[in-house]
Amino acid sequence: MPVYSLEIIVVLLGIAMLMLDAFAKLDDKCSIAWLGILGLIIVFGLLFKVQWPSQEAARGAFWHFYSYGDSMALYYKGMAVLTTLIVLIMAADFGPVVVEQTARSEQGAHSQAGLGEFFALPMFACAGLMWMASANNLVSIFVSLETVTITFYILVAYLRRNVGSLEAGVKYLILGALSTGFLVYGFAWLFGITGSMELPEIKQVLSEGTIHPATALFAFALILVGLAFKVGGAPFHTWIPDVYQGAPTPITAFLSVGSKAAGFIVFLRISSLFLASHVLVGQVSIILTVIAILTLIMGNAGALPQTNFKRLMGYSSVAHAGFLLMALACSPRISQAAESLTPAAVIAFYLGAYLLMTLLAFLVMTNVRVKGGGEDLDSYRGLFRRSPFSAVAMLVSMSSLAGVPLTAGFFGKFFVFSLAVQQGRWILLIVASICASLGFYYYLKIAASMFMSASDGKGPERVPSGISVSLPTRIAIVFLMVGTVLAGFDPNLIFGLFQ
Repeated sequence: MPVYSLEIIVVLLGIAMLMLDAFAKLDDKCSIAWLGILGLIIVFGLLFKVQWPSQEAARGAFWHFYSYGDSMALYYKGMAVLTTLIVLIMAADFGPVVVEQTARSEQGAHSQAGLGEFFALPMFACAGLMWMASANNLVSIFVSLETVTITFYILVAYLRRNVGSLEAGVKYLILGALSTGFLVYGFAWLFGITGSMELPEIKQVLSEGTIHPATALFAFALILVGLAFKVGGAPFHTWIPDVYQGAPTPITAFLSVGSKAAGFIVFLRISSLFLASHVLVGQVSIILTVIAILTLIMGNAGALPQTNFKRLMGYSSVAHAGFLLMALACSPRISQAAESLTPAAVIAFYLGAYLLMTLLAFLVMTNVRVKGGGEDLDSYRGLFRRSPFSAVAMLVSMSSLAGVPLTAGFFGKFFVFSLAVQQGRWILLIVASICASLGFYYYLKIAASMFMSASDGKGPERVPSGISVSLPTRIAIVFLMVGTVLAGFDPNLIFGLFQ
């Protein structure tokens, strides 16, 4: 099966879900979500069976927009599919909240009107994320990026009877459109100075050093604004806490993991064009270092006073973007040994670990939210008595996000720090070490509260009500927990997927 057929299958699957919603008489529209889940399981299996065309066939115009023979692209496609699959499981659990907080149905309409689109739209975002993973042309990067972004504009504001969701949607739309303007202008400037939109040709022109450094750095600055917004880099991160809090919980998870992973593969490819130039590498490294330091400080400091779980996870997302930008800033200025760590490999591993531990947290969060627990941190006090399974899952997630040894998150930070030591970036290393220690406080205080009394100490202890976990959610939680722990024992479980 040709590699590009994966995106086609995902798009057709999304269309089929919309058609099923429009024309089939369904008592429970959650069956649409299960269709998508089944389809994505099949697509994930096909990732290991795809074939690349021959060298002769790969000379066609299509391959000027779609990278050829790229194992890293397949890895990121797998991340997009797996993230969307887990998000659909969350969305199925979240269905009652969507029905409650969307517009009231007209007379004679289905009682779950609007729920089918909520399940189908992530499929189109998934296709855009997969295209983004293989984009090697400025045009294909922009088209795939906007395919994802426009879908998120709709999904963030989907709860039309929820003021927070509408506010988040407006903020995301306005700031997203502004960042897109910077990105397009940067692409246009880059095309103007290099005469090409294909990344390999742009890289060759920049590496020759014939272009005036100021013009190239101006193009990089414009592109940096757009991409830093997408991945949550400071000072362009201010939209994240509000949007994460207002968006439906499954969509917050999708933004946190899927959008960040696709954004970073584009960030990595674009920045590598400028880092390949011996004239520009010094200035670009300094810019990335400053952005990484700001992001680390703003993300971790902002998370400390939060009382809302989704806002805390928003600042957590910014903090982890700081560690990823730190890896990018540690790109070598000279050719490095083949056996040494590379920023691309470290970022890929970190994002794989981030997927496991973050989706695990959001699965538990969604279940607690739907069962009436709310989104405040106090809702998790005494969780172990209400649902021991959920509490243990959240403990594994928070431990990994903090970087506790024998979890995937520990090795993610360890490899970033190793890369900084390898390149002698001591200022980055000191700042990151301090910020990582802050993470232990705000992550593990949640973990500790789950095993404490449900009382706040100001009155009698509340009698906790149990929280049930559906079978699909339980399976997904077990899968993510096992992956988080096993990758903490053997990081090659993730490295082997793209090397």
